[in-house]
Amino acid sequence: MFVGSFDIDYFVLLAALLLIVGVSVTKFSSRLGMPSLVLFILVGMLIGSDGLGIIYFDNAEQAQLVGIIALVIILFEGGMQTKWSTIRQVVWPSVSLATAGVLLTSLIVGFTAHYIVGLPWIEALLLGAIVGSTDAAAVFASLKERNISTKVGATMEAESGTNDPMAVFLTLTFIELITLTEPNYWLLFSSFFWQMGIGLVIGLLLGKVASISINHINLDSSGLYPIFTLSFALLTYSAASLLNASGFLAVYVAALIIGNSELTYRHSIFRFNEGFAWMAQILMFIILGLLAFPEQILSASVIGSGLLLSAVLILVARPVATFLSTIGMKYTLNEKIFLSWAGLRGAVPIVLATFAISADVESGQMIFNVVFFIVLTSALIQGSSLSFVAKKLGLSGPKKETPHHSLELISIGKANAEIIEFKTDENTPIVGQKLQDIEFPDSVLVSAIVRDENLVTPYGETEIKEDDFLYILVSRKEKNKLRKMLKHKY
Repeated sequence: MFVGSFDIDYFVLLAALLLIVGVSVTKFSSRLGMPSLVLFILVGMLIGSDGLGIIYFDNAEQAQLVGIIALVIILFEGGMQTKWSTIRQVVWPSVSLATAGVLLTSLIVGFTAHYIVGLPWIEALLLGAIVGSTDAAAVFASLKERNISTKVGATMEAESGTNDPMAVFLTLTFIELITLTEPNYWLLFSSFFWQMGIGLVIGLLLGKVASISINHINLDSSGLYPIFTLSFALLTYSAASLLNASGFLAVYVAALIIGNSELTYRHSIFRFNEGFAWMAQILMFIILGLLAFPEQILSASVIGSGLLLSAVLILVARPVATFLSTIGMKYTLNEKIFLSWAGLRGAVPIVLATFAISADVESGQMIFNVVFFIVLTSALIQGSSLSFVAKKLGLSGPKKETPHHSLELISIGKANAEIIEFKTDENTPIVGQKLQDIEFPDSVLVSAIVRDENLVTPYGETEIKEDDFLYILVSRKEKNKLRKMLKHKY
């Protein structure tokens, strides 16, 4: 992987510098209005053999391994952050986009690739299948940074979290049609329903098992709970994959179950997964950037073909697939236009493109190069303009408010108690009341209030106001009672 004798100390130094650069570019990405994944990829390309020549990397199988593990972590974190109350309203449109939408997109792009790139029909359809699905890593990262209306944002998340089975199925199907002399068509067709069905069942089952296990195991250190939770993500993916089902779908479903359950050490688990998902994203896109050779990616033939196929994908295939997949569903014209524009491509197409190289498909390297260029084009054009398009279409959502103050939320394992955070709004029953007049359960204590970025020390005469952040100490046995009282689900 590394040219020459590479001392371990220099390797550690390089890893540290890459992580520092990766974290730093996220700040620049928000200022430039550019998705961070683009900058991560560019970092990888810069330090690669065609750039500064620091690292030489051309192993597609290793890139696959890194990509798959990173995608599992990213999907798991995204699913845990998704509220079921929001996603439930867009389940069927999302499933339609994740199946019929991916198929239509793949066919249109594949048909066009045959004439633009000059690939044989099956290989052209393989290229279409590889770029047919939206990317969870790109979508989750983009939505974190932007204020998009809840409905379309939830649709984007659910679609990107569930459309990998169709893309993987189509990609592997076309690879088998290319590489096998006598493919079993019935087996190929039935495998899709097996992947979806068994993936869904395993996700539901292990998600429930994980939620129960997290709450009932008594570990000595709170730091072990996030690791214990993440282990279920890897277990879910591997269990589904070993049964030839969709591991990505299983992970996303399990994450939805876990994230919407009552959890011990909930805050620690969420914060750990968020940081680990960022690290996985940085590592994955840098590795994928290393795998790409700028001399090939930026050749005249790849640029010409990539630009034409990107235009077809963005302006024709995705809009046609979106409008046909959502017929009869309650989406306005503007919402459909935005969903058409928001079909971000990212890591999944690049990882799927490595399958073609690993399978020794004759045009595998050319397909990889074109797909890589399409992903960069999609991220730069679509990813950078999401907020602008949403604003023009009247689909900007409420401003995402995150408190800038820092207060560690904890679960006090041995004492069987937790400190939880709750933000009041106009519908919170206790707004306008004084603390001494609120009939909290006996074990409840409001420890701190943050109001307008200032710390307010609570006492009996303190009045609760709208948009207050309350930090409440509560025993676990009274947590459900407090939740019902506040009409808020933690």
